[in-house]
Amino acid sequence: QVQLVESGGGLVQAGGSLRLSCAASGSIASINAMGWYRQAPGNERELVARISSVGSTNYADSVKGRFTISRDNVKNTVNLQMNSLKPEDTAVYYCYSSTGRSRYWGQGTQVTVSS
Repeated sequence: QVQLVESGGGLVQAGGSLRLSCAASGSIASINAMGWYRQAPGNERELVARISSVGSTNYADSVKGRFTISRDNVKNTVNLQMNSLKPEDTAVYYCYSSTGRSRYWGQGTQVTVSS
């Protein structure tokens, strides 16, 4: 089992920045990829960014060049630096971790970008 706790959401004006953090605990040695999904009202949950255990990253096209994912394998955290935020980035952001056999989710943190 892996437990994930997110922090860092909030309200920001368009063009602003936020940094999300996710701390993992439990069976952390089994974690492979970590990352972030988001879900806006009425939409399906979508992948925002992911990072592998060796640091390879993938981003949704809509956030490339604006968001940066990073991972600290010593502190067992994954972060998402979000710059140049747009109103369409408004959503609940969920941290996840994958062990290859299972996927674990955080509770979600709200990000609201006002125009």
